[in-house]
Amino acid sequence: MIIRIKDLRLRTIIGCNNWEREKKQDITINIVMDCDSEKAVTSDDINDTTDYREITKNIIEAVEESEFFLIERLAGFILEIIMLRPGVLSATVEVDKPQALRFSRSVSVEVSAAR
Repeated sequence: MIIRIKDLRLRTIIGCNNWEREKKQDITINIVMDCDSEKAVTSDDINDTTDYREITKNIIEAVEESEFFLIERLAGFILEIIMLRPGVLSATVEVDKPQALRFSRSVSVEVSAAR
């Protein structure tokens, strides 16, 4: 079963320039998780699915306290949090850094992992 978390908007310290290290910047996170949740389709029981609310809460807390230089590392960090969940079979994380480049809406990095 695929679970998607779309356009999670957070603020964190991200970047290599001195001015980027001084205050939090906006980032956007998109997540696709393949989860072992088929039983939940018929049971309607939260214990039979992957609790995406809990995963999102963990990501929010960790990302807002983090300080990375590269969005590649930030994306990998988020992926590590997701893959700690035993019900997650695979996941893809995309992190967008708006206005990272002049004349561009954003720059993004995508990472994936599977069991």
